[in-house]
Amino acid sequence: MSKTLLSRIKPLHNPKPKTSSPTNFPLTRRINELVNEVCQILQTQDQWEHTVETRLSEEEVVPSDIAHHVFDKLKDAHVGLKFFDWVSQRPYGCPLDRFAYSSLLKLLAKFRVFPEIETLLPNLTTFEDKLPTLEALDAVIKAYSDSNLVDKAVELYYFVLKTYDLVPHVVTVNSLLHGLVKDGKIKAARQLYDELVERSGGCVENKFLDNFSTCIIVTGLSKEGKVEEGRKLIEDRWGKGCVPNVVFYNTLIDGYCKKGDIRSAYRLFNELKLKSFLPTVETYGALINGFCKDRNFEKVDMLVREMVARGVIISVQVYNSIIHARCRHGFTEEAMDTLRKMIEAGSKPDIVTYNTLISYSCKDEKIQEAEKLLEQVKNIGLVPTKFTYTPMIHAYCKFGDFERALSLLAEMTEYGDKPDVSTYGALVHGLVVSGEVDVALVIRDKMIERGVLPDAGIYNVLMSGLCKKMKLPVARQLLDEMLGHGILPDAYVYATLVDGCVRNGEFHEAKKLFEKTIEMGMDPDLVGYNAMIKGYCKFGLMKDAVACFSRMQKSKIAPDAFSYSTVIDGYVKQHDLRLALTMLAHMVKRICMPNVVTYSSLIYGFCQNGDLVGAEDLFNRMQSNGMMPNVITYSILIGSFCKVGKLAKAAFIFEQMLMHKCYPTDVTFNYLVNGFSHCTPTIFSEEKNDPRDEKNSMFMGTFKRMISDEWHPRNAAYNSIIICLCLQKMLKTALQLRDKMISKGYTTDPITFAALLNGICLDGKSKEWKNIISCSLSATELSVALKYSLIFDQYLSRGFNSEASVILHSLVKDHIS
Repeated sequence: MSKTLLSRIKPLHNPKPKTSSPTNFPLTRRINELVNEVCQILQTQDQWEHTVETRLSEEEVVPSDIAHHVFDKLKDAHVGLKFFDWVSQRPYGCPLDRFAYSSLLKLLAKFRVFPEIETLLPNLTTFEDKLPTLEALDAVIKAYSDSNLVDKAVELYYFVLKTYDLVPHVVTVNSLLHGLVKDGKIKAARQLYDELVERSGGCVENKFLDNFSTCIIVTGLSKEGKVEEGRKLIEDRWGKGCVPNVVFYNTLIDGYCKKGDIRSAYRLFNELKLKSFLPTVETYGALINGFCKDRNFEKVDMLVREMVARGVIISVQVYNSIIHARCRHGFTEEAMDTLRKMIEAGSKPDIVTYNTLISYSCKDEKIQEAEKLLEQVKNIGLVPTKFTYTPMIHAYCKFGDFERALSLLAEMTEYGDKPDVSTYGALVHGLVVSGEVDVALVIRDKMIERGVLPDAGIYNVLMSGLCKKMKLPVARQLLDEMLGHGILPDAYVYATLVDGCVRNGEFHEAKKLFEKTIEMGMDPDLVGYNAMIKGYCKFGLMKDAVACFSRMQKSKIAPDAFSYSTVIDGYVKQHDLRLALTMLAHMVKRICMPNVVTYSSLIYGFCQNGDLVGAEDLFNRMQSNGMMPNVITYSILIGSFCKVGKLAKAAFIFEQMLMHKCYPTDVTFNYLVNGFSHCTPTIFSEEKNDPRDEKNSMFMGTFKRMISDEWHPRNAAYNSIIICLCLQKMLKTALQLRDKMISKGYTTDPITFAALLNGICLDGKSKEWKNIISCSLSATELSVALKYSLIFDQYLSRGFNSEASVILHSLVKDHIS
């Protein structure tokens, strides 16, 4: 209710709604039947005026006499308004009384016809004979509260209180309190509550408040984290219109849990049981949620067992909370076990249960597990939703299986759940990450055809993918298309285009676009500044890069690890290790942790300066700080040690790399092959012995043995790499290297065969080795392969012959026989 309207309602001097019955026209059986007949005519006939007039005349009844009965029984507010207009505009007859107006107000309130209520109220409160009943005003206040028009409800409540000195019914008061709490106006709710407590003198005779009223306020206080205040309120009100029950305990326990004070919640839970209250599913549910957030699954399991022992039926919502919490904290297997127990207990999982498990299975890259769960969903008659399919679509795109991703999209549509921006976004993002930008653009076209417009996020992903593919013109076309659809680009879109211009060598365009973003009043944000800093560093403009860095800080944007690492890398590439280390000191001082890019750049800087001791020291320091090197870090060191002839060191780092499951690239292989190919037999004697060298290094052991057997150093290098890959169960990478080796004109030899056979056996495929590699070796070559396989066994099985050696021994025996 607006303040303008309130100003039009002129208060009467202490008016008290009369308590007399509605008119002196009793609702006899005959009148009741007549009212029902009139209501039927009003609701079924378009031109009802003449029919009603005739029928009332036959009964010698004036319309105004039965109006309040008609309004009470009508089931359509608009029909009631038409009847009201007809009765009001009659040239003769009695005017409507306050009871008729009150019944009309209740009808309008029931169907939430607020414009007509606000038109009617000022007229009714001007004249005492039209003054609405408290019941009617109750209905209006409650309608406002229940319709989230809580401000209007409060204004009317206080108007009624001040003007008529009457308090609405407790149900209406509770609706108003609930509306205020729901709207976050806890202070106003508490004020109203306290006023009613004071009005009743702290007693209960007037029934202004009840248990539910107090519970609403306690809920509101708990929402604000003021659980202790809520508890004190309950204790103060006990015996004064407030009787303690389990609902109060549930409210407080839930409040403590949401606040993160699980100890107080559990203490209250035990107090509840000591006072002989029986905990409900809500009690357990609140506590279980609290312990789930606290990762205390031991307590969760204990509470579940207690619920079963007490015969409390565990709801699907409680199970869902446990499953979601276990998944969120990385216990997916335990979450699956909870699902099994849930089904065994006779509780039927819902689609939310399965969606949670499918989502986290996809995050853990267990896509087959997700497929099984989807099959279960269909088998038990649940209908999959977009939340079922979207994680799976994204996962399949990540694995490069676009055919399955698209089939899931089609299947989702068949189930009637239309793909939305989120679903298409997952598909587009997955395709772009996998490098399939052209396919992603086709999906973009399809979604537009189906009436789903891409959002700024999808356009940003597409533009990013296009820029990385060096297709900047197409990315610019997307920007034009985006603007044509009325979608305003955000800072991320412009940052993507700035980065695209930098990648494509259009540095001046990047600068213009960056400055344009600022001119448009748009904050480039951290991503935008980082893209521009990267551009300056790429083109060797370090002063400009540092100026942009300072400009970002002046704009109250804190640089992140990428910002610092980019500048550090820029200095390293300009052969200025001193300033790079100075920037590192600033980074640490700002409590910004260096990342793998930072360390890799600095390690490269030390190597450039010929300080391999400093490079290795930094390499060891990054690992002690919990930062794992990546393929670039390892390759930098391997290449640098190979370049100066420290081959044992290079081999050791290579084997470390494989042990940490960091997959090498062609760059790594080239460093090793080139480094070891140009070695001379004397190089090993010149290099200082390392205790980690021959006895522990498979690479060095294999390479030296092959050199002593007069194999070419390049073949020896390739085979040493392949056996190390096979030892670390990287068979696929080893086979790919074998193929590249052949493509460069190098034939595989018996040692390559022995190494790959060991890899196949270690991969658990010993029975199908013939399907993976072919064998055309002579008896002599097989003997050489067996000889080296037995050497490999020293590193693999500690004195026992491997499966590969057994197979080779059998092949040699067959050849001899």
